[in-house]
Amino acid sequence: MSEVSVRPMTELEFDRWQRAIAEEFAAEQVAAGRWAAEGSIRRALESNSELLPRGLSTPRMLLFSGIDSDGEAFGRAWVGLDHPRGAPGMAFLYDIEVLEQRRGCGLGRALLSAVEDAVMDAGVSALELNVFGRNLRAVTLYDSAGYVVSTQQMQKHLHR
Repeated sequence: MSEVSVRPMTELEFDRWQRAIAEEFAAEQVAAGRWAAEGSIRRALESNSELLPRGLSTPRMLLFSGIDSDGEAFGRAWVGLDHPRGAPGMAFLYDIEVLEQRRGCGLGRALLSAVEDAVMDAGVSALELNVFGRNLRAVTLYDSAGYVVSTQQMQKHLHR
């Protein structure tokens, strides 16, 4: 596994990340058929600002940059130490991503492991996440890292 560490995001990284994550999340929601394309980015930005009302200073939220062995940032992660649905003793991984040009060399697995260590260091012993079913690369990563399906949503577009 690649040697990586995590450090808190800087203000500049946070500002760039906010827009990028909103665009990515909105696109996923539109592709999944949950949201209309119009207004989807605004909706994602509003949703994230509700979860991060004090930005980087929001209590019980961890916003990390993944750093490789050369000191270069290659990815990001966002963890809430309190589960959004109140599950006791469980954190929630809202976002984890490796820059596209750095994927496929073990950095995602290493970043996930570093995030898990940070969650345990914060005194939380379980971590949950959501993954879109069509994101097979992520599903494979989480499965191989020991995550198990705890709930599952499925849909079918109906046609006559």
